[in-house]
Amino acid sequence: MPSDYGIWSLLPPVLAIALAIFTRHVLPSLFAGIWVGYVVVAHGNPLTGTVGALQACVDVFADRGNTSVILFSALVGSLIALIQRSGGVDGFVSAARGTGWVRGRRSAGILAIGVSLVVFVESSITCLVTGAVARPLFDKFRSSREKLAYICDTGSAPVCILIPFNGWGAFILAQLAASGMVDEPLSVLVTAIPLNFYALVSLVLLVIVVVSGRNFGPMRHAERRAREEGKLLRDGARPMISEEVLALPPASGTTRRAINMILPVVLMVLMVPVGLTYTGLSGLESGTPTTVWNVLGAASGSTSVFWAVTAAVAFAGLLYRVQGIMKFGEFIDVVMKGAAALVPLAALMVMAFAIGHLCRAELHTGAYLASVIGDGMPAWLLPAVIFIVSSAIAFATGTSWGTFAIMLAIALELQSTIGGNQALMVAAVLGGGVFGDHCSPISDTTIVSSMASACDHIDHVRTQLPYALASGTVAVVLYVLVGALGA
Repeated sequence: MPSDYGIWSLLPPVLAIALAIFTRHVLPSLFAGIWVGYVVVAHGNPLTGTVGALQACVDVFADRGNTSVILFSALVGSLIALIQRSGGVDGFVSAARGTGWVRGRRSAGILAIGVSLVVFVESSITCLVTGAVARPLFDKFRSSREKLAYICDTGSAPVCILIPFNGWGAFILAQLAASGMVDEPLSVLVTAIPLNFYALVSLVLLVIVVVSGRNFGPMRHAERRAREEGKLLRDGARPMISEEVLALPPASGTTRRAINMILPVVLMVLMVPVGLTYTGLSGLESGTPTTVWNVLGAASGSTSVFWAVTAAVAFAGLLYRVQGIMKFGEFIDVVMKGAAALVPLAALMVMAFAIGHLCRAELHTGAYLASVIGDGMPAWLLPAVIFIVSSAIAFATGTSWGTFAIMLAIALELQSTIGGNQALMVAAVLGGGVFGDHCSPISDTTIVSSMASACDHIDHVRTQLPYALASGTVAVVLYVLVGALGA
């Protein structure tokens, strides 16, 4: 339904994003957007709006999924600090160089892409593992943190959406089935994969950029700075994780072993499908068939990644104790030090969740944007418009999944009324959601990518934006052409 607040529903996300990019101070910018939004909800009363904004930040923790993601983010800092202290990072860098597989910037980038293609179980885990594996190599070969953040981000959601044997696929199937307009949801989803032009083009562009070594826009300056000046970050940058943790020296007398990094990371990756299976089976309603898609559809991704990183931290502590690297007291100290380094990220997550809830549940920003689609639109133009509107919703709300929930039913209803290819419409929604998510500073995947690469968040957004816009432009053109051809 159209939003009661009309165009005012766009003010909070637009203000927050504009201020963040202009001032480079993300937290106050997000809170400014939250405050303005609740003033709008309070019909212009600043006192009531202030109370509402503060309460919204507290209410973030009422959602178990939000709390799990915030705790997951803090424990990521603990895991990074542990593998750094154990000598695992140094051991992995030495092993990678010793094998001859990673000899420079190009091969380090190819390795990062390869990791993202293999770890497709959950977008946040994909970002984290890619960053953990590739960051020390990127640092060694003087490749910018912005470049790594771009690889982490582009290698996560597009891969997860194209290989839907995960929570993403289950969620989309559930939305298609709930719409009541799709007879065979799985068949439609599979047919939509080659029509998801943004995801495909963005991955092709990523490979071209990494293999050719050619960059454009702000990324070119970032790479030149890293290569010529040895500055992985620009002067004055605020990385999402403290450099103090990344530079934590290995414990005295520790043998640098790559296995001290590889084993905890592998365990974390393997624990995600275990968590998805357990939470999915627990969440199935009585009488529901126990199929893979039903189990994934009932699973909790946020709980699964929280369990996975908790298991990895606990296993790392046991592994390092057996090797005599650190005793229990030092293990706790390192865990707390690593978690403390990600307090700014946790605060950023709180603000992002709060403004996302404001836009979805209070101002109905997505519903307003969706309402701008007219009934008199020609069928051949509809896929491109659906893609653009889905992109705008994801950009404004910071969530691709929320965009899918809003737009899939709308797109399918328009398709049944105006005509066109059902799978093409689904692909346009999915691609648009990922595109807007890539461009948005308040997207959780964008935030986690900045953290995983230890990059300044706004620098990541600025350097990735030209690549996302280039891929998005190509996708729009393809949707117009395919729509005109009546595919």
